[in-house]
Amino acid sequence: MSTEPETTEDTGPGTPESPESPEQDTAAGDSRGTTAAETAEGEITAGGTAGGEAAPGRSEAEAELAAQQVERERIERRKAERTAPIESGTKLSGKAADLLAAIRAVESGERPVATAFTEPAPAPRRPAPEPVRRPQPAPAAAAPAAPAAEAVETVRRVLREGGAPEALAPQVATALGEGADTALREDPWQLLRIGGVRPEQADGFARALLGEACGPDDGRRVRALTVWLLEQAALAGHTALELPALTAALAQRGVPDADAAVQDTIAEGEALVFQDALEEPGAPAPQEADGEEEERPVRVLVGLERYALAEESLADGLARLVNSPSEEAAERWEEAAAGASGGAAELARAVAGHGLVLHTGGEAARAEPAALLGAARAAGLRAFAVCHTAVGSRRLATLVGEGAEEAMGTVAGLLSGAEGPGRDADGALDLDLLIVLDAPQLDVEGAAMLVESLPDGARLVLSGDPAVLWSAGPGRVFADLLAARACPQIASRTPDPGPLGELVSGVGAGELNQVEAPGKEIVIVPVRDAGEAVHRTVQLVADSVPRALGVPAEQTVVITPGHGGAAGTRALNSALKERLNPGPGRFGGFDAGDRIAYSPAPGRTVPGRVVNADADGLHLECAGAPVVVPRERVEQCVRHGWALTAHQAVGGRWPAAVVVLPGDAAQTLSRPWVYTAFGRAERHLSVVHGVEQALPKAVAEVSAKPRTTRLLTLLRTQVPSAG
Repeated sequence: MSTEPETTEDTGPGTPESPESPEQDTAAGDSRGTTAAETAEGEITAGGTAGGEAAPGRSEAEAELAAQQVERERIERRKAERTAPIESGTKLSGKAADLLAAIRAVESGERPVATAFTEPAPAPRRPAPEPVRRPQPAPAAAAPAAPAAEAVETVRRVLREGGAPEALAPQVATALGEGADTALREDPWQLLRIGGVRPEQADGFARALLGEACGPDDGRRVRALTVWLLEQAALAGHTALELPALTAALAQRGVPDADAAVQDTIAEGEALVFQDALEEPGAPAPQEADGEEEERPVRVLVGLERYALAEESLADGLARLVNSPSEEAAERWEEAAAGASGGAAELARAVAGHGLVLHTGGEAARAEPAALLGAARAAGLRAFAVCHTAVGSRRLATLVGEGAEEAMGTVAGLLSGAEGPGRDADGALDLDLLIVLDAPQLDVEGAAMLVESLPDGARLVLSGDPAVLWSAGPGRVFADLLAARACPQIASRTPDPGPLGELVSGVGAGELNQVEAPGKEIVIVPVRDAGEAVHRTVQLVADSVPRALGVPAEQTVVITPGHGGAAGTRALNSALKERLNPGPGRFGGFDAGDRIAYSPAPGRTVPGRVVNADADGLHLECAGAPVVVPRERVEQCVRHGWALTAHQAVGGRWPAAVVVLPGDAAQTLSRPWVYTAFGRAERHLSVVHGVEQALPKAVAEVSAKPRTTRLLTLLRTQVPSAG
């Protein structure tokens, strides 16, 4: 049972833009034919609906961006209050020391950029704190307006002159703003700011416009390439790259002097440099010798400002919660703990005394945070819970009981203001307790906004299954917090029941066990090739599962490793539509009744169905809520959704799941992918198996790809027990 390129985990730290999974291929421009919808979706995982309508006059995306702007302003204010930067490293030598010395000189104004990197290396000096980050413009509070037709036409002429697709004109005009045509003509590599454009394409465009006036060492090219590589690394989950990995990637792209390229990009403020101490857990503290502190090994990292700001703000906010739990309402916290039992009581006692608590477990363990939510509300505490998807939120509501819907929502809905308790005069959420389920799906930006939204003294519970796929966006927040050991960790002892629970638990432990399934809970369907895999999948969804188990086709999800290939989501969706809802596709390729995957924002996918279409756009029903997608956004945001990737399906559960593992997916299988895909089934799992021994090998040997992050290092400087 193999899975193909869907492991949207990262590319390795040393190859920030190497083999993307089909999910990441879309974000980077899949050469196999990625559609605009898949590109906008970031190819990656799903979020949930906002669970409600946005404010009148605003689209969901606009409401979410406005909420993010408010949170970023609060983050900026908090960072401005800090008296000094965090010192996360000490001494450097060689090129790393030269690099940091030059950056500090430029940022302090002591030397102009032109000379700072050409003068001899500075004399050795005492360790200094990291360079102060220069403030950058905040993102717009609302989605940018569509560019004027005249601006699009002028950009189209430049694209035509350079041999680039004219269809990119609206995106270029929006990304570069006023004077986009002039900016693009003066710096053709700005084309790399458009999703799906690759360096070789931007190079060809630049040669067509500039002729002999450009070369591999052109400053405009090396800066654009450096930023592009960092963006590709973010798509793969990294919040920064180690300096040697970045310079090696630049050299592979034909940059003659990769070190100088990085220096130039940092000097222009387009990237930031960090030095982080490398500390082994349990290693003794550095000793002083002859009056000088022993030199400690450090790593030099380069990253984009937006992720650096989010990661540092997240560390600040977590430290605030850990170090200053409120003692107010102690009686009500004691009452909440007394009102819970079993594993929920242990969780409630931990929350009563600590500002941050981590909770781990499988699907059955969700009953424990659900019980905590009910007990806290019964004790008069202001408590709210959020899940990754609206489907997950509804499942949680059934565990909490009657009237629970008002106490839960989705992460996206809470951040956008469409759901939740509202905010106080300071802009903080009016809460005593926030419970976040599906915590492994939090990326650094979303996590930072959540934490910064909490008032002083509030409690935060992060609950999730550490064995599932990590977040679609950069970072590994939940895994880093578990490794930091900076707060109580409550591990649920409630196992997932039945044959499916036994199978999935074994996968999480690295074993693909033979499981007795007397009720046909698990069925293996061997296939020889991708064509047979598609045929058997359609047969299972349309005939076998409904007839044998009584699960209708609309309650069965198909999960496959990637979008491309002969058994990817595109091929499977085409075959499933032809069988389950044939039609001419008269609504831009869709018909009423089609199952769809809607992406309201990059990285979030919401399952739904097509209702109809009119002059306003495509009318959908997603998680029980009506959604209207304007005509011009349908191609970017909506795709057929009978078949999903595991990242799109994470956070959801269906009565039946058909996991398709074609032979060409063998090299991309991993334990987290298999665990996540198999775990989407509630009652029945069919595995269309074409990878032979690659499946047990992947489960036993292939763990999650590493991600380069700074959260653990940052927490060590602020939380004494971290590390």
